[in-house]
Amino acid sequence: MVQIREMTLDDLEQVMVIERENFSVPWTENGFFSFLLRQDTLFLTAEEDGRVVGYCGAVLVPDEGDVTNVSVSRDCQGQGIGRALVQELVGRAAAAGVARLYLEVRRSNARALRLYGGLGFEQTGIRKNYYEEPVEDAVLMCRNCADSLSHV
Repeated sequence: MVQIREMTLDDLEQVMVIERENFSVPWTENGFFSFLLRQDTLFLTAEEDGRVVGYCGAVLVPDEGDVTNVSVSRDCQGQGIGRALVQELVGRAAAAGVARLYLEVRRSNARALRLYGGLGFEQTGIRKNYYEEPVEDAVLMCRNCADSLSHV
């Protein structure tokens, strides 16, 4: 059974494996480390049988937040783990007084676009050539956290 909990520094080794397998330009371990030390972030992990199988994170300011990443181990994708992580992130952000969450996603990432759309995120724009390796546009999305969590 998958459990969602706050990410700890001890999770970084396993998180980095997932980060490297899913992103062409992965964050560094130091990047995660510095975000975990901040007071204005929320990072969650999905853990199953002692193994980190996914994670997500957001930077939160008084009434809005920016989802920084959502990633699931390739061998665990398609099992609802990403959905559970984002649901938990939205719920915790709403409880912290965040009114809106924003995110960017590669235009070609149809699976992520379906996931976020199904969780109440709406497309708000396009950011041209946002991503590198390969260069690609980002779809900008937003979700009102105050909306009923029935979306999630």
